[in-house]
Amino acid sequence: MQIDYAKLSLLGDRQDNQDRAAIVVTDAAVLMVVFDGMGGHSDGALAAATGLRTICDMFDAVAKPLLDPQGFLYMALTRAHEAVVAVGAEVAIDFRPRATCALCLVQDGGAFWAHIGDSRIYQLRKNMLVSRSRDHSHVEVLIQEGAITEEQAQDHPMRNFVECCIGGDAAIPNMMVTAKKCLQKDDVLLVCSDGLWSGLTDKEMVSIGAAQTGGIAENIKLLSTRALSVNAPYSDNTTTIALRWLGD
Repeated sequence: MQIDYAKLSLLGDRQDNQDRAAIVVTDAAVLMVVFDGMGGHSDGALAAATGLRTICDMFDAVAKPLLDPQGFLYMALTRAHEAVVAVGAEVAIDFRPRATCALCLVQDGGAFWAHIGDSRIYQLRKNMLVSRSRDHSHVEVLIQEGAITEEQAQDHPMRNFVECCIGGDAAIPNMMVTAKKCLQKDDVLLVCSDGLWSGLTDKEMVSIGAAQTGGIAENIKLLSTRALSVNAPYSDNTTTIALRWLGD
C-alpha cells in the first residue's frame, strides 16, 4: 500500500487529555483507532487507554489482510467494551469509566468502519465529503428524522448527549460496522474525536484533504488549531488521525 498519514492530539482548554489514538501500519493492512474518554465519568483516560490497548493487541495477533474485516471490527469493539467494563466492575455504575470509539481498517483497496458514540470517521475526495459516520446521539436522531438540520445541530443544547458508549453497563452497546468503502487515489480517511468536528462545518473538515506544502500533517495541525479557536474557551481534547490513499 502507498499511503501518507499523520496523527495529532491536542489538550484544548482541559486539564488533562483523555483521548487516546493509534495508527498501526503493516504491509497488507492499516488500522486507525481513536478513543475519547468521557470526561463526565471517572477515569475516562483509563477507559480510552484500556480500549485502545485491547484493540491494538487484537490487530497485532491476526494475519493480514484480514479474512473477515467486519467480524474483526465487531469483535474488537466487543472485547474493548468488556475490558473497560471489567476495569470499572467495583465502581458504582454511574461512575464507571466510559469512552467513545472509532475504528477504520484499510486493506485491499478499501476501508471498513466501526464506531460507538460520537467519535467520527470521514471519507473525503477532491474537496468533497463522500461520507461520514453517524453519531450515536440524540441530535443525530433528530437530523435523520428531518427535525433539525446539520447547521442547527451545531448549536443544539443536547449536541453532546451520547446515547451509547464503551464501558459502564455490561450489555454490549449499539455499534455501527460498515461494508467495504472503495478508495480512489488521493482519497483521505479521517478518524477523530468530537473535539475536532464540533463547531466546524463540513467544508472546513474537507480542507484536511487539500494540497499543502506540509502535506496531510500540516493540514491536521491547521484544522485542529482552528477547532480549538472556534470552541475556545471551552475547547475539548482534539485528536485526529488522517490517511491519504495513494494506491496499492
